[in-house]
Amino acid sequence: MEFDLEWPTPAHFEVIATTPPAENNHIVPCVVTLHDGRQKVGELIRFNLDAAQLEFHPERAGENIHIGFSAIKSIRLTNPVTLQRLSLPLAAGLHEAPSASVKQKCIISFNDGERLITETVAFVPHETGLFLFLSTVGNNVLRWFIPAGSIANYQIGEKLGKILVDEKIVSADALDAGLKRQNELRASKLGDYLQQENLVTELQVETALQRQKSIPHLRLGEALIQERLITEDQLVQALQRQASDRRIHLGDILCDMGVVNKDTIKRVLAQKLGIPFVTLLKFQFDLELIKIVPGDLVRRYRVMPLYRAQTRMVVAMEDPLSSDALKALTVYTKHTIDPVMASEADLASVISKFYGTQGERQNIADFVSKLDDSSGSVTNEPADDVITESDNTMVRLVNKIIMDAYEQGASDIHIETMKGHEPTRVRFRKDGAMKDYSNIPANFRNALISRLKIMSRLDISEKRRSQDGKMNFEQFGPAKIELRVVTMPTTEGLEDIVMRILAAPQALSLDALGLSPMVLEGLQKLALKPHGLLFVCGPTGSGKTTTLHSLVSYINTPERKIWTVEDPIEITQKGLRQVQVQAKIDWTFATILRSFLRADPDVIMVGETRDPETARTVIEASLTGHLVFSTMHTNSAVESAVRLLDLGLDPFNFADALLGVVGQRLTRKLCTNCCQNYEATDAQIDMLAFEYCHETKLQPADVIADWQRRYNKDYHAFILRKATGCEKCDKSGYKGRLGVHELLLNSAAIKRKIHAKANVPDILETAIGEGMRTLKQDGIDKIFQGLTDWEQIRML
Repeated sequence: MEFDLEWPTPAHFEVIATTPPAENNHIVPCVVTLHDGRQKVGELIRFNLDAAQLEFHPERAGENIHIGFSAIKSIRLTNPVTLQRLSLPLAAGLHEAPSASVKQKCIISFNDGERLITETVAFVPHETGLFLFLSTVGNNVLRWFIPAGSIANYQIGEKLGKILVDEKIVSADALDAGLKRQNELRASKLGDYLQQENLVTELQVETALQRQKSIPHLRLGEALIQERLITEDQLVQALQRQASDRRIHLGDILCDMGVVNKDTIKRVLAQKLGIPFVTLLKFQFDLELIKIVPGDLVRRYRVMPLYRAQTRMVVAMEDPLSSDALKALTVYTKHTIDPVMASEADLASVISKFYGTQGERQNIADFVSKLDDSSGSVTNEPADDVITESDNTMVRLVNKIIMDAYEQGASDIHIETMKGHEPTRVRFRKDGAMKDYSNIPANFRNALISRLKIMSRLDISEKRRSQDGKMNFEQFGPAKIELRVVTMPTTEGLEDIVMRILAAPQALSLDALGLSPMVLEGLQKLALKPHGLLFVCGPTGSGKTTTLHSLVSYINTPERKIWTVEDPIEITQKGLRQVQVQAKIDWTFATILRSFLRADPDVIMVGETRDPETARTVIEASLTGHLVFSTMHTNSAVESAVRLLDLGLDPFNFADALLGVVGQRLTRKLCTNCCQNYEATDAQIDMLAFEYCHETKLQPADVIADWQRRYNKDYHAFILRKATGCEKCDKSGYKGRLGVHELLLNSAAIKRKIHAKANVPDILETAIGEGMRTLKQDGIDKIFQGLTDWEQIRML
């Protein structure tokens, strides 16, 4: 028995091992599944609920590793055990049930979209996650644990009480006695319960409403008495007060009396009356319906229309029993109202977004409404004509989308058209993550696409091929914004549009990039070299162009002639001679580079090295006395060196030309308005030290001692920061992005490795031995600096 593993046992059961205990009975074979789908097989050494961490020994590994629950998707103990039901006192006339346990259907929906559908004999919900005991052969079960952070929602079986009574495991009287324990829920946090289902789609809400209809009808007062939250006398007193003014809600009266609070009322509404709770910030609203319900009615009663189903309308409310609001909505819309619950903060946010506040500038719902009323010529047929003055509302709608994206700090705007009568979805990418912005009715999609093409000087009649363009928004709206625009043909003749809001037209200084002192000093020295080749590498969207222009800005003086070749030109600098690639006329990177060599350059900046011809030309340029900067789409600095050799470059020429390679990523930055300090546990520090030393010869003890010296001189424990969430960061806990970097310097030892065409691990070992810090190491240092957290860095 693994008593030290802190693995909980379901109530009324005991666990019986099916195999003899090993010599070390504290070790259990298991499979750990990570968020990226990879599985690690090994032995579970320790399972610590308080620290939310496990100690794990992978197969064919020398040392144990510590893994936080947040880093895993699930863990499965592979040795089966038997769940033996404990005897319960039975009512007269009932016989002892067999030891076989009741199997319940179990559906787990993970945050990554995957679903687990199985049967469980028992389960134990815990604040850290869900413990499952999944049926195998006979009475044997396998134990699974799924961390709370991995679960979107879950459903297990029918009501437990019904199963127990139907199977004659307990009597109805025994069940009633057990239900009294529900009073313990009074002390639980409201949010823990209400957010459990996380309803965010129309289908999920409809399912919950249908489930609600099967629940016996109760009045609020009756439900509160059943939960023993109020007494009969208190209910009578509250009803007497309500009789004098029927506009006052019973729940408000009971709160004023001090016998319950608002959180208790909401919990009872959700638990006993079955009213669904909807997460509005992730819900896909019906904009056609939003146009029907006026803003003054929405703001007055604090309601938000969600969708229609025939003659019904589903509306989110903080108080779903408000008779005045329900009556007003029924009279105005001529629909039967199905109320659901939402938080006060969510309601305020979405009402402001779609309806605005009194005196606020026009909102997206108003734009869509006016567009529908004023543009009868806009149909589902292709809109090939130039948008005219009569389409003024459409023009202002497009301007508003762009302005909102710019003001909210989005990097990209995604216009996603849907087939049939589905609305066009508009989403923003903010801090690297996609966020829903709005839906535009289907009959406007062609006019919307045409308007954006016109603003980007693209061919509105060409729908079969992708087009690239650039938009100078200053010609159309109130802000100086440049956007890179790409159209993409999709199914059934439709098109999507993605617009990248280009970086600030002026280059950032190197000091503003968030480089560590070692990387900053190294880059400054390399940038001042008279000749050689420096690469900046990373995936798409990692900030390579920004870093490249910062390097050029650092050496951009009147004494130097600097040519750049880019596709497209995103950032402009005074003093540079910048050339745009034109692939249609064979004006490519390689062609332009060869021309540069005859144009007396001192420094050449190449937007991207992607093919052997360009790679050979940049090597030639650097070997003939020029300083060359370029980018590559690779995952790490060391990988870039190996990739260039794979392109067929001569290793001796390449080794002589190369100065260094910068690897970088952008990670989300903690919101400075709401992040909170906390004391890191020893286990958390050990885990960070293990990750810091992984694939190196560094020793965790030495690394921790160095951290103690640099970050923790005056405290007995390490102080880190964690995300919480506030209005300023859209409740995500993160705002803005942060650069994480590594710098590979081409030393004599690295040159020898390149000459020998060494592989990535060999070059990496040499570089780390010479003092290079990897992306993950730089990221962990930024954790100790309070800039980000492990949730962001672990993905590097």
